[in-house]
Amino acid sequence: MTNEMQREVFEAIAAGERALQCLYSAQKELNSAENWGFADMLGGGLVTTMIKRSKMNNAVSHMEDAKNSLRAFQRELRDVTIYADLNLNAGGFLGFADYFFDGILADYLVQSRIGEAQNQVEQAIRQVQNLLTDLRRL
Repeated sequence: MTNEMQREVFEAIAAGERALQCLYSAQKELNSAENWGFADMLGGGLVTTMIKRSKMNNAVSHMEDAKNSLRAFQRELRDVTIYADLNLNAGGFLGFADYFFDGILADYLVQSRIGEAQNQVEQAIRQVQNLLTDLRRL
């Protein structure tokens, strides 16, 4: 492997690891928001609702960071694809994150959206982990 190729692979791995950390942070906040959401649905009251909303806001922030990190990872992968057939399909996650909190009307809908976001984040985590494994094999 040439020095240039090694540098490109290293940059892609670093970008993938940054994206993975953002996704883990989003996952953690979504899990917490889900737990507080269940408590809220069981009659948790104002404080519970405020904590749940705070967790949701934190999750949105981490999801935005993850979107940006995934885009950077995609750019780095383009540099590596000259040497390997690697591709990140983050379109579903990136699109989902854009509408995640639009028009929330009821606690049930909030729980449903949290669950959908958790699934999207988990899929993105698996995909990034698989790509990092492939990159490390180069």
